[in-house]
Amino acid sequence: MDPRTSTDYLDFLSERLRQFIGAFDEFMTHHVENVGPGSFTRGLAPAVFPKEGADEERVRVLTTDLNRLAGSLMDLSSVTGVRMMVEGRGVIDPFVNWERITEPKPVLEASTVRGCCLQAAGRLDGLRARADALSSPTIQPSLLHPLVWSTAQRLWNDGHLRQAVSAAAEAVSGQMKELTNRRDASDTSLWQQAFAQDAPRPDKLRLRWPGDQADQDVKTMQDGLRQFAPGVNMVIRNPATHADEPLSEQAALERLATLSVLAHFVDQCEVGRPPE
Repeated sequence: MDPRTSTDYLDFLSERLRQFIGAFDEFMTHHVENVGPGSFTRGLAPAVFPKEGADEERVRVLTTDLNRLAGSLMDLSSVTGVRMMVEGRGVIDPFVNWERITEPKPVLEASTVRGCCLQAAGRLDGLRARADALSSPTIQPSLLHPLVWSTAQRLWNDGHLRQAVSAAAEAVSGQMKELTNRRDASDTSLWQQAFAQDAPRPDKLRLRWPGDQADQDVKTMQDGLRQFAPGVNMVIRNPATHADEPLSEQAALERLATLSVLAHFVDQCEVGRPPE
């Protein structure tokens, strides 16, 4: 995946850069820049010197924090395109090499590091906005029907995607069997009978889409579920249970999403029972 289109990674970089800027600004409160009329052998001496009476322990802590943050920002220069061209040194990453301002013959100035940070922050904002505009909807497994994901999660996390789909399909079929009190036929047949238009009998309870059963919209939903539910069982549950073909993550996720849709429909149905 292109890191410039990953909102999570752009957010990660933005947060680490924010921390870096804060630490760098505090670091500079303990230093004085070697610039201006009183500069000392500019170009040979370090770009910054510790202030008289600076807290050396705090400077050490800040230096450690900045180096750690610089490590987490190793991709920032390439992602944002913010870098420095230094004569005789080539291209310099101003974030990874920030500490060069404290060394003799520095290739960076403190103002350069600060300016690059601000420019990178702005570019990250732009990349984040662009990534949001181009992003596509995604399915979050944890937001699927609880019955589906709770059954599939352990197998999914262990990499057994086909088995995860099979287990979820069995759980949804079990939901139907529990409501209709039927376990005397194949799952496909039980799904067909569960949504059949025939009147319920003591040994053949039905699942009814709620509403006036004479209403055309209710009839349409009822007939649709009578075809949809057995179809899901035949094309999702049966191959996942009886075939050895591996499933890709995308294919498995699409199947879990379909099972989730069916489980939500079943939740909305009422159990049709014969008159007392």
